[in-house]
Amino acid sequence: MTLAYDRTLYPEIEPYETGMLDVGEGHTLYYERVGTPGAKPAVFLHGGPGGGMSPSHRCQWNPSLYDVLLFDQRGCGKSLPFAEIENNDTQRIVADIERLRAMCGHEKWQVFGGSWGATLALAYAQAHPDRVSEIVLRGVFLARQKEKRWLYSYGASEIMAEQWDRFSGLIPEAERCDLVKAYHDRLTSDDEETRFAAAREWSLWEGTVATLLPNEALIDEFADPAKAVPFARICARFFLEDFFLKEGQLLRDMHRIRHIPGIIVQGRHDICTPPTSAWQVKKAWPEAELWIVHDAGHSSSEPGIIDGLVRATNKLAGMQT
Repeated sequence: MTLAYDRTLYPEIEPYETGMLDVGEGHTLYYERVGTPGAKPAVFLHGGPGGGMSPSHRCQWNPSLYDVLLFDQRGCGKSLPFAEIENNDTQRIVADIERLRAMCGHEKWQVFGGSWGATLALAYAQAHPDRVSEIVLRGVFLARQKEKRWLYSYGASEIMAEQWDRFSGLIPEAERCDLVKAYHDRLTSDDEETRFAAAREWSLWEGTVATLLPNEALIDEFADPAKAVPFARICARFFLEDFFLKEGQLLRDMHRIRHIPGIIVQGRHDICTPPTSAWQVKKAWPEAELWIVHDAGHSSSEPGIIDGLVRATNKLAGMQT
């Protein structure tokens, strides 16, 4: 794809509404709405699990054409309680998305998600196909064992070798046969220093594999305890529980959404979520468009990915791209 995106086209804008939604079980979600009230509705699903929103996420839609809801998932960002892993699973988050749609009064909306957000987008769309107008996916992650092994056992470790040694080196050799469990044990430890050390290394590994070229600003962001702790705790819990999904469930249920228009934006050099998953989704959902960005990795902050995502939302709003 050609890079024609100018960041000043849709500068960071302030929300026209913010709030907290009590979803029960002790959880309250922070949300914000940007764009034009009453315009084409969309919802943004952030990555992780355990990530959160940032102001740059508001810039992926033309604000004159869209009315976008963004929210921090359970335990993330400004949602409460902070870094909570109890009553926090895929099915509950899918139910939260539906509560937010009803709160906004939309009959249908565009569902937009990258990485773990792409997993959620597929899970939500398959559970509520009548409530989805279009789907935009970035860096497809299908929550299968092969993807779990790639990221935390063997695969990405062969490409980011020195970073892998640092990540695995926190764990004694006797426990390295299951790094996810070893990290989860430390991230849920009663000892604050142990939790912080594990959160830092888990988050640094994720930040390292996210971009094609080293991005110190992103790595520094992942090293910040305020972001690292909820991200690592929630992410490790979801990995440990196989994302609360049956193996291969999302691919098996693609028939439920084949009638929904969709665009998949995928970096060719994505180390975090390699292109094979996006290709398998495309084969199961031939009606969707798959746009490969040949000079990008995983992160939504990379120029080619930004360009593809803005082109996708423009196209689905009827603009020429």
